[in-house]
Amino acid sequence: MTTVSEHPTAPNSSPAVALSASPRAALLSRLLDPDQVVIFDGAMGTMLYAKGVFINQCYDELVLRSPDLVREVHAAYVKAGAEVVETNTFGANRAKLTQYGLEGQVAAINQRAAQLAREAAGEQRLVAGAVGPLGIRLEPYGPTSRDEARALFREQLRALADGGADCFVLETFADLEEIEQAVLAARDVNAAMPIIAQATVGPEMRTAFGASPEDVARVLDKWGVDVIGLNCSVGPQTILEAIERMAAVTTRKLSAQPNAGMPRDVGGRTMYMASPEYMATYARHLIQAGAKIVGGCCGTTPEHIKAMAEGVRPLAPRTRVQLGATREADARDDGKARPPVPLGQRSRLGAKLAAGKFVTSVEIVPPRGVDTVKLEHDAAALAKAGVDAINVPDGPRAQSRMGAIATSLIIERHGIEAVTHYACRDRNLLGMLSDLLGASALGLRNMLLITGDPPKMGPYPDATAVFDIDAIGLTNLVRNLNRGMDPGNNPIGEPTRFVIGVGVNPVAIDPAHELKRFHWKVEAGAEYAITQPVFDPAQLEAFLDSIHDVRIPVIAGIWPLVSARNAEFLANEVPGVTVPKEILERMRKANDKSKEHALAEGIAIAREALDRVRGAVQGVQVSAPFGKVELALQVMPDVQPPLR
Repeated sequence: MTTVSEHPTAPNSSPAVALSASPRAALLSRLLDPDQVVIFDGAMGTMLYAKGVFINQCYDELVLRSPDLVREVHAAYVKAGAEVVETNTFGANRAKLTQYGLEGQVAAINQRAAQLAREAAGEQRLVAGAVGPLGIRLEPYGPTSRDEARALFREQLRALADGGADCFVLETFADLEEIEQAVLAARDVNAAMPIIAQATVGPEMRTAFGASPEDVARVLDKWGVDVIGLNCSVGPQTILEAIERMAAVTTRKLSAQPNAGMPRDVGGRTMYMASPEYMATYARHLIQAGAKIVGGCCGTTPEHIKAMAEGVRPLAPRTRVQLGATREADARDDGKARPPVPLGQRSRLGAKLAAGKFVTSVEIVPPRGVDTVKLEHDAAALAKAGVDAINVPDGPRAQSRMGAIATSLIIERHGIEAVTHYACRDRNLLGMLSDLLGASALGLRNMLLITGDPPKMGPYPDATAVFDIDAIGLTNLVRNLNRGMDPGNNPIGEPTRFVIGVGVNPVAIDPAHELKRFHWKVEAGAEYAITQPVFDPAQLEAFLDSIHDVRIPVIAGIWPLVSARNAEFLANEVPGVTVPKEILERMRKANDKSKEHALAEGIAIAREALDRVRGAVQGVQVSAPFGKVELALQVMPDVQPPLR
């Protein structure tokens, strides 16, 4: 293992960043938030070479000699979806610039590079001051002392800060002794400036000095850098395995910027063969492995970054940056927005929610084909039983079924309201806007806005998911429609009258992240929430306690189990559902007696859950297992199953 000295100035936590309230400040907060995904740009050198700059030139000097060319590359990455652009200064330290006779222009090159990046990034993106190795050996492997190295780094970093960089990215380091001096120099320049420190490993997952990914993570963690990562040298597959190993030994935020595959010699030219689609696939894998900052290195282009940004969107929901922008739009709409119709006047469900009354609903999955006889029969039966509404899922578990809007319209013919689930998975922003305006015109009022299950779960795994926005962004959109405004803040005339609901999972694998998302949904305009099926009332009660500061009406999801096999399926194969071991055991014991005993036990478990949480929630949504609405009705004591 590579040994290093103790970092003398490692802070106990990420530094506070002194920026006035702005989109940049919000994005900088996301950069430091360990749960938030942020997209970096791709290769600069690859793009400059493609534009005809010969490799025997100093690429860093182009910020002075050909600034439009560099600015153009930055702008292409911004357009592709990069949230952070790196300055064209990887080799802009005195030691490397001396090779070109440019040692006297360190400050000018780095300052101008930061300014060019800022011109392209504007106030909606961040600029990362990029710093690479010095290109000379430090003691004891070379003549350069640690203090000399630190001074060289300090000179470059100060110029980047003076030029307007928001953070520092120290990248492609193999010698941990050297990156330590870069970290120390960054603290010398600005102790509050966030530091992203990235090493580079080879195919054997070792740096050139023999450090493993675990070594890198432990050392950089000890030094207190804000983000620990890897970049360059190898393709995404090796970086993925290395990130998995790093995630096991540090709780710091991780970053990954792999090359577009391993370089190959093709006709005398070095080519990177990984396609944008391939890089997008691995970007998702990297995020799932723990890297929350992803971007590209050698061989990546704006096309790669665009594919990566689109590919990770389902894993990187829109957050306070966009929500803040919406609030700012509210303030500058020049009075064009109308006040929303009061909740109690939008629908019967809205009226009960506004009055604090307990609501009942049953979930019915839309039919697989065009035959609606059973759907209409069940809708009539539930209306007769006195149920307040029927919940209509939108392609649950990525299954192909009749659309939720059409199904809801059929249901409402029978005198009972529908709660239309609407997923972001299958439509872009324009398609959603069109659907919602049409649904409003046709009289649908109650919406449950969800992100949607990925197509990989369903029978058509090659289907393309859109995820143009997530449930938080969709909630913002519908809230604006209720104020008579489209996404561009343009009047649409008569406001929509949607009752805005969102989903929430009290037993999420990452409860802190789920709690954050719930806060953001409420801020975006959510007016009620429906939970995932609850089998452990204690978990729901704990979740309700955690949202006391942003409490909106919560409707508990209840799912009557029908057999032990049904319980095991929900526990193991349905996302977002947790079935406690004791419930599974109760169902197994009942199943051993008979199917009838198992069904009765499942109904009893559902009733027990409802009885316990009834005083803490404002309603119940009972799923109809296998489409059997009579089983759902048996769970609710306030309604009576209609006579058959």
